[in-house]
Amino acid sequence: MRIVVPVKYVPDINTDRGFEDCRVRRTPAEGTLNELDEHAIEAALQIVEAAGEGEVVAVTVAPPDGDSALRKAFQLGVERGVRVSDDVLAGADYFGTAAALAATVRKLESEGPVDLVITGMAALDGLGSVVPTLLAAELGRPALTLAKKVGVSDGVLSVTREHDDVTEELSAPLPAVLSVTDTANQPRLPNFKRIMAARSKQAEAWTASDIGLDAPAARTRVLGAAPRPARPEPVLVTDKGEGGKALAAYLIKNDLV
Repeated sequence: MRIVVPVKYVPDINTDRGFEDCRVRRTPAEGTLNELDEHAIEAALQIVEAAGEGEVVAVTVAPPDGDSALRKAFQLGVERGVRVSDDVLAGADYFGTAAALAATVRKLESEGPVDLVITGMAALDGLGSVVPTLLAAELGRPALTLAKKVGVSDGVLSVTREHDDVTEELSAPLPAVLSVTDTANQPRLPNFKRIMAARSKQAEAWTASDIGLDAPAARTRVLGAAPRPARPEPVLVTDKGEGGKALAAYLIKNDLV
């Protein structure tokens, strides 16, 4: 069983985030592995462990700073990491990212079959949630997305997913593309041995040329970006028996009812 897990290097949600030249500002000190991708890594590790053999490869499309995301993947138990960096991929949109990831998977397939591609449900910097499906389309593989439970048996991927009051059970033959939700599992914590081993692991650095990819044409373009407006100071109303009326008037004035 050979599984590829695309991961993303994103700004830490606990830091001040912003834009430079209409792109998300990313610095090594503030960047981290996308938290939702940890669930994809855990799903991949569990499948390989259940099979008794296999390999999990973490892949990211990022500048060199993205190695910090791969290092966290190493700490979680991933044995191999690949970073695709190239100026032609700078500022790539969802479609360009999916094309680069698909080309990376195809290059890995030149070494041996890739049975499964597993992603998180979204990246916390964009929350687009479309890359798993776009990646499946690029690869020409079935996509089973937003899975809460996952099983692999006899070359078939089976998942359970829940939407409001509906529970769906779906299956598809391997190879396939899968995305898992943040309720699919509980990612393991890095232990001391893996943390120390991750220090000596080196991610492989590939370029667009290495994966046989020309500059993907972006289908979207950011025209402008501005900081979020400051929140206005709160208005304190002392209730002297008319507080209910004041609250109702505020809700009506701001179209909240």
